[in-house]
Amino acid sequence: TAAVLLGDYLISHAFHLCSSLPHTHASRRIGAITNIVCEGELMQNCRRGDLGLTERDYLEIVKRKTAVLTAVSCELGAHLAGADSRVIKSMYVFGEQAGIAFQIVDDVLDLIGDAGVIGKTLGRDLAQGKLTLPFIHAFKHAGGPTRALLADALSGASASNPSDVAEALQASGSIDYAVSAAKKHVQVALEQLEPLPAGDARQSLVCLAEFIVGRAF
Repeated sequence: TAAVLLGDYLISHAFHLCSSLPHTHASRRIGAITNIVCEGELMQNCRRGDLGLTERDYLEIVKRKTAVLTAVSCELGAHLAGADSRVIKSMYVFGEQAGIAFQIVDDVLDLIGDAGVIGKTLGRDLAQGKLTLPFIHAFKHAGGPTRALLADALSGASASNPSDVAEALQASGSIDYAVSAAKKHVQVALEQLEPLPAGDARQSLVCLAEFIVGRAF
């Protein structure tokens, strides 16, 4: 609850800071993006427990509820720095792809992370019936017993042990698949930095993107 309230405060503060600028571009962009974030959260809420959710559906939700925030942050940085339209677009894509990778890794850590390191309760996606990429992959490729275990866990029909679910997802290769997908999105993000001049700023963005797939929190 505290984390959600803090997030609301940060968005409110961002609007406050934007209102102090001599133009309305940043305020309008953040306002539009905030609407998209809300759409993404509503889409995810409506698809809870939906075993028909595809990888494409999942990525669309992730783009809307997470990736657009990092995308617009990078876009506005480039815009306010006076970059040309090509760089501004590249920075938006960089933020979007990095944001998708971040959310995929976040979903993986919710399954196999260390609660003491992450700093939050694990298994929340499972408890809320949210299908993440490892689940979607397993439902498509794993055997019947594994799919039945996952379906029961997501529906709450049985008191499934989260560690059993994690082990099943690892055995099916679904955890590795999700991590591999995150790495691909990071690679796409890094390719967007090509127009930027070499220097500390560009290297910081490289390090930021590469950190996403190696983080434990």
